[in-house]
Amino acid sequence: MSISYEVVIGLEVHVQLKTKSKAFCPAPYEYGAEPNTLTDTVVLALPGVLPTINKKAVDLMIKMGLMFGCDIAEECKWDRKNYWYPDSPKNYQISQYDQPLCKGGFVEIELPGATRGVMGEHKKMQLTRIHLEEDPAKLNHVGNISLIDDNRNGASLAEIVTEPVFRSGEEAAAFIAALRMALSQNGISDCDMEKGQMRCDANVSVRPVGQTKLNTRTESKNLNSMSAIKACIDWESKRQIALYEAGRGAEIVQETRRWNAEEGFGYTMRSKEDSQDYRYFPDPDLMPVRVDEAWKNAIRATIGELPYDRQKRYMETLGISYSAASAMIPDLELCTYFEKAVAAYDKPQEIANYVVNDLLRELSAAGVEGEGPMPLSQCRLAPESVAELVKLTDEGVITRQIAHEVFVESFKTGEAPLAIVDKKNLRTQNDTDELEKFARAAIAADPAAVAKFKGGNDKAINALKGPIMKATKGKADPKIVDELLRKLLAL
Repeated sequence: MSISYEVVIGLEVHVQLKTKSKAFCPAPYEYGAEPNTLTDTVVLALPGVLPTINKKAVDLMIKMGLMFGCDIAEECKWDRKNYWYPDSPKNYQISQYDQPLCKGGFVEIELPGATRGVMGEHKKMQLTRIHLEEDPAKLNHVGNISLIDDNRNGASLAEIVTEPVFRSGEEAAAFIAALRMALSQNGISDCDMEKGQMRCDANVSVRPVGQTKLNTRTESKNLNSMSAIKACIDWESKRQIALYEAGRGAEIVQETRRWNAEEGFGYTMRSKEDSQDYRYFPDPDLMPVRVDEAWKNAIRATIGELPYDRQKRYMETLGISYSAASAMIPDLELCTYFEKAVAAYDKPQEIANYVVNDLLRELSAAGVEGEGPMPLSQCRLAPESVAELVKLTDEGVITRQIAHEVFVESFKTGEAPLAIVDKKNLRTQNDTDELEKFARAAIAADPAAVAKFKGGNDKAINALKGPIMKATKGKADPKIVDELLRKLLAL
């Protein structure tokens, strides 16, 4: 009898906080500086130096904890996590062990739907803790040697530890996507995985369905893209299931593994340490931090709307479709643009259609090859102009076909839509006598479409509308054209 297995996954996500200086010293930090130029005596662990706490880093940690519903510790302390790797010159990392700043909480995720326009299942993935620590240095491997760049050493780093609640690589990737949106939109981190600002370790084990005990897990380190996270978890879970099915489960040992993204396989890096191996003890040079209600309330006031809360509001309060809402929420600047347009003219769905279709298309076309779309901040088309365009269409001043043409012109020049309409004589053509001439010509030119319509195929009338719209250069009112055609065809 075959056994069905389930995958059990817990994640440890490291996120660089958006601070100008490092976590426990005043040395600056930024991405891309020349190697070993962002250091000081603390970073290099010279004798006699003392660390100091970066309050901005603690503020951002509290903000993160409040965003995700964590319990914020009234008092937390700092610990030394001892290990001997070349990326840490002092041979220990300042971290938090038994008194983390944030405990519990959850992150809401959204799984892919059946199709692009259908919303998938939402889940709340439970967190264990979030604590503040310092990033190690970066090792650059060249041939048989390794070079140490201490620029990253000491950067403010949040470690987000989840409960083992994930059951697939797809759920884990959705978690990372949700984290990136929430943290970047609230100014906590840029979360650029290509720059190492967000890295994920995946703890994976498998067990027979129905078993509650956790089996031996492995930890795959430093996964730096959502595709890598999903692929690595799927590969590792299949590897472990195959070993159990072959009666070789004992070969699964607690170890740290690496993922080869280019070739799509994992491999052993080293045996996995337990907490006792790190010999944690309180850092004697750093005082505990106490967080009172006033501090928390001041931070709480700076928290913006979370992405999936915004998506829910767009759909339930503004009445826009899921496909439009989900296309906008990853980009806070785009959402702000949309809301400014809606404030100018209260037609959310119509405005959303222009934003996610026309605006994103034009931004992409105006971008530089290899650098992505034009930044929205450089767009000359004001959100109020999008609102004006929808209003002009609603009032029958222009047709929808013309509206899309005006959009492109307004995007290129920044000129107001009505000014473009009047300058180019694009107002709707409502002269029924003139339209009737075009309608009679269309009927005479297409007897097959006429026969189909009179035979009961109502959609056949659309074949007659095209020549009329072409003759009027898109300026004919589609409603009037439809009425005229039906009237003439009934004769």
